Amino acid sequence: MTTEIDRIKILEGKISRVVEYINKLSAENDKLRQQLKELRTDKKEFEEQGRKVVRLDEELKRCEGERETIKERIEAIISQIDQLGI
Repeated sequence: MTTEIDRIKILEGKISRVVEYINKLSAENDKLRQQLKELRTDKKEFEEQGRKVVRLDEELKRCEGERETIKERIEAIISQIDQLGI
């Protein structure tokens, strides 16, 4: 037979385990909140890098177009010089 004191000790043990479990969950929750904050920061950085890549790609295409135009003009000048026989 268990006495009232024994039953209280059992109850205290169970309450202690519940408190430990709640503390563990609370710590895990804090850790997950921190990870979420870091992931949101990373997401913003990746989005900004994505926008930068788009801008750089547009700049590259513009430079390639200018390069092609310059190349055509140089070839035209060379052709004109060749016609002069110099």
